[in-house]
Amino acid sequence: MSKFKIRKKIINIRKKKYFGIKISNNILDNLPKRINLSKNKIIGGYFPINFEFDCLQILNKFYSNGYDISLPIIKRNHQMDFYKWSPNDPLTISSFGIPQPIKLKKVYPDIIFVPIVAFDKYRNRIGYGGGFYDRYLEKISQIKKCITIGLAFSHQKVNKINVENFDKKLDLILTEKLMQK
Repeated sequence: MSKFKIRKKIINIRKKKYFGIKISNNILDNLPKRINLSKNKIIGGYFPINFEFDCLQILNKFYSNGYDISLPIIKRNHQMDFYKWSPNDPLTISSFGIPQPIKLKKVYPDIIFVPIVAFDKYRNRIGYGGGFYDRYLEKISQIKKCITIGLAFSHQKVNKINVENFDKKLDLILTEKLMQK
């Protein structure tokens, strides 16, 4: 099945199932021990849209535990960068209608939570098709090692995603039910 068809199908399912799913508050407890969660790590997240897994709960927990957190700002030419943010900071609305921080301090996260439309058992993902995360993950890989953790609901899993050269595999995928390693 093409990425376009998978994307359309999963988004429709996600809209119908979203309200019945309980999200675990102990997701940080489920992160593998091999991830170094020292306090000097910068955590990157996203502002959830279109019935996505709500990353803000996770970011708030990291923030309350003393971590620096950040959100992306979308730029021209399908580019984005992450900027330091706290739950008390104001947000502005991007041209895509997504809340984003007001530019303060550009950062390079050590751990990035990535939104997912669909994923497979090989830790491949489909997003909305703009390639923002694939481009950013390529860019940051030239700067530092960054752990990528996809967040999705278990019903977003598909058998196989046909990957292209620019697609970036994630390190982990977490759902409300399971964790893919």
